Formats: sequence, C-alpha cells, structure tokens
Amino acid sequence: MPLALLALAVVAFGIGTTEFTTMGLLPQIADGLGVSVPQAGNLVSAYALGVVIGAPVLTGIGARIPHKRLLLLLSGLFVIGNAASAVAPTFGLMFAARFLAGLPHGALFGVGAVVASRLVAPDRAARAVSRVFLGLTIANIVGVPAGTALGQQLGWRWAYCAVAVIGLVALAGLAAFVPHQPRGEQSGIRHELRAMGNRQVAIGLATAVVGFGGFFAVYSYLVPMLTHLTGISDSSTTLVLALYGVGMTLGTLVAGPLTDRALRPTLYAGIALLAAALVTLYFTIHSTWPALVTVTFIGAMGSLITTPVQMLLMVNAKNAPTMAAASNHSAFNLANAAGAWLGGLVITAGWGWAAPTLVGAALAVAGLGLAVTGGLMDRGGRPSEVITSSRPTADATEPNLN
Repeated sequence: MPLALLALAVVAFGIGTTEFTTMGLLPQIADGLGVSVPQAGNLVSAYALGVVIGAPVLTGIGARIPHKRLLLLLSGLFVIGNAASAVAPTFGLMFAARFLAGLPHGALFGVGAVVASRLVAPDRAARAVSRVFLGLTIANIVGVPAGTALGQQLGWRWAYCAVAVIGLVALAGLAAFVPHQPRGEQSGIRHELRAMGNRQVAIGLATAVVGFGGFFAVYSYLVPMLTHLTGISDSSTTLVLALYGVGMTLGTLVAGPLTDRALRPTLYAGIALLAAALVTLYFTIHSTWPALVTVTFIGAMGSLITTPVQMLLMVNAKNAPTMAAASNHSAFNLANAAGAWLGGLVITAGWGWAAPTLVGAALAVAGLGLAVTGGLMDRGGRPSEVITSSRPTADATEPNLN
C-alpha cells in the first residue's frame, strides 16, 4: 500500500512540475519559438483548457476500464504530451502539445484519488487521498524550482524532457505496485453522469471554483505584490514561492486526518481561515516577516481545503465517484482563471497591488457560503455513501460529515 500511494504521489509530482514550470520559462520559450512573452503565456491557458476538457471526457470514455489500466493509459498520455512539448518546432504545435499534456491531468487525479481511497481502511481514506496530493505540493518546493533552473541553464526543452522521464518512472511504479481494482456492475458513463447530477456534487464543484478562486486571485500576483509592496528582490521570489509550497505541504499533511475525523467542519474551518489570512495579508504585505508568515499560512489553508472538497465530491457521487473526483480539478483550473482575472481587474482599475487580497477574501467567503448551504441541504437527509473498500459494489461506508 505505501508503495502504491508513493507511485500515485509521483504522478502528482510530475503533474505539478509540468503545470507550473511553464510559467517560469515563458521568456525562454518565447525566444525559442519566435513569439512574444504574452503570446507564449497562452501555452499556460492551453494546458488549463486541456485539464478542463479532459477531466470529464477521459473519465467518461474510461468509465468501464479497470482503474489500474486506466491509470496506465492516462500516464502514457501524460508522457506523450510532455515529450511532444520538448520537441515541438513551432508555436502552433507547442500549443497543441500543452493541450495534450493537460488532458489527463484531472482524470489522473480523479482516478488516483478513488484508487488511493480503496487501498486503505474506510476511516483512513482521506489520509490516503491527501498523500497523493502531497506529490503536488512537493512539486512546488522541489520540482518547479528545479525544472525552471534546468530550463534556464540547459534550454527550456530539457525541462519537459525531465517531466517526461518522471512520467515514465510513475508509469513503472503504477504498473508494479497498484493492485487491480475491478470496476464492478455499477460502472459506465451513465452511472458517472447520473452521479454528476447530484445537487451536492454541483454545490461541491461550485465551492471549489469560488473558494479556490480566492486562493488564485492572490497566488497569480504574489510575485509582483512581494516585489512592489514588500520590497523583496526578484532573485528572492523563488525562495518565497518555495516557502509557499512548504505551507501547502503542511496543510496537506494535516488535511487527511482532520477530514477523516470530520469532513464538513474541516472544510468550513479551512475556507474561513483562508479568508481571514487573505485579509491579514492586506495589512502585513508591507512588512517582510509578517508577510512571509501570512503567505505560508495562506498556502497551508489553500491545501487544507483540497482534501475535504475532493472527499465531499466522492462521498456524494456514491457508487460512481470517478468523474466527480476528476471534475474537481477542472473546477480548480476554472478557479485559477477566474481568480487571476478578477485579481487583475482590480489592479488595472487602480486599486493597488494589495487589492487582490480583498478580492480573494470575498471569494473565499462566498465559497464558505456555498459550502455551508450544501451542508444545510444535506442535513436531515439520508447519509451519503462512498465506496472505499476494495470491493466497489459492496460495503459502502457512511463517513463522518459532521
């Protein structure tokens, strides 16, 4: 079991590295492909578009494929997308390669979360899922800085080569250590789509889009905020982002046990503390150490709510949790786009570099409202079910939502 979770975490590490390294290599990519930096920035959007489309589409296509085989197919597509990114000769082909690399992102996380939850006892399911997400947070500390440095020193194509190699290592680990998990009778695209129609799943996805929109409204502009207002040098921002990653890792580590103990209270507390931290950053951004402590705490709270949102969707999707779990990552990317747009809107309007913190806090409060609304609607009804055992058609458990 630990080796299977490690293999899934390596997949998440590769995904986090390829997703965010592109942002740090935009000048080099633009120069290599003969385009402007803003035009090269569209490659980030291409990857995000792949995530949004690929999560529901690929999980739907693979709805009857056993989970292990589907993980291997998706990991192979991830390797192909990043290898294609490394050799793309023109901007158009590079755009297509980044879209291809993004397609399996959400499906890998969704299927991986379901597989991880079934590797352990039901009362440890959230802990197992959080261990998979740990690969994503560690990528922000190690993978992204290393990939960026590699691309700057040897050429940006080598960064994507390295990610492709990580994907191959993950593929080998999945093949060796993840056990076979049959789909069972209640599988297929109709069951997955029926689960997506659950109103609690819809509210959960809306909570992810709005609540995480607050997180990304600040994360997208963190570097210019720190350089313009805190006075941190450009050369030090990489270390600050790594500190942000440390906070995310700490939040992920505590999210699993707390979610296993009380799912909805963990979600409520995480979003509320995120909103409070974003408001606090508005007042501490002008002082170096208070700003850094606040930034670390924001990273921790952002990651703290990732696991309960994921588990809430799996709980309410009942016997067909894969598409709901995968669509959560489509929601994260929509949150990224919406948060960055709203944060940029207030900066352009002349409200100042600190303004995105208040926008982020408002979005977090709105996300909390959605989460509480979902909890109130769920109260008094039949407890939701999630299959966390190795037998996907029986032994449903009733997790502690309260």
